[in-house]
Amino acid sequence: MLEINQIVLLGLGLSVLGVAGCGPNPDDKQKVSEKERWNSKFSKEDYIYGKKPAAFLEANMDRLVKGKALDIAAGEGRNAVYLAEQGCQVDAIDISDIGLAKATQLAHERGVTINTIVADLTRYVFPTEEYDLVANFYYLQRDLIPQIKKTLKPGGIVIFETYTVDYLTLPQGKKFKREYCLEKNELKEFFQDFEIIHYEEVKDEKKAVAQIIARKAANK
Repeated sequence: MLEINQIVLLGLGLSVLGVAGCGPNPDDKQKVSEKERWNSKFSKEDYIYGKKPAAFLEANMDRLVKGKALDIAAGEGRNAVYLAEQGCQVDAIDISDIGLAKATQLAHERGVTINTIVADLTRYVFPTEEYDLVANFYYLQRDLIPQIKKTLKPGGIVIFETYTVDYLTLPQGKKFKREYCLEKNELKEFFQDFEIIHYEEVKDEKKAVAQIIARKAANK
């Protein structure tokens, strides 16, 4: 049986019982259903997003720092495992324990190790100046941007790719919520206090995304 190196049970949206004066959190039902939704998606035998890393990550690995890395919303681990294969010490964080179990299995298949953290990102607090690299792919939580900046070491790099509002004009994006899409230049503005190594907004018949690679100043 495969062993997950570490599962930190944080922020899963579960109410705490037996504590005097504490009732259920009104957000708990929503958070549990979000966890269950992703667990249901990831419960299939196949890897729903495949086992290959995001093309943007793979194409730019030579620009990134190969130290301690955090993969945000890691899902089934395709990017986390790839980073580990490149020599990074990887923490993979996601709300889905099933997704992360598959990530650990994929790491085992590839002969590498990743550390998994089961957590609700709307509640999780990132450690300060912990990571050389933060990867964020196809997950948008705007109030997480300050935490990404905080958790990077001075000189650390963020690589980020997710949908823009142009995705809503594509057939596959018709039902996607605008709140989960970046406005024009929004991602660049998030990291205007970083050194921008690469920024691009891409649209074709399959996707519409914004991409950034940015470095935190050594003195911040």
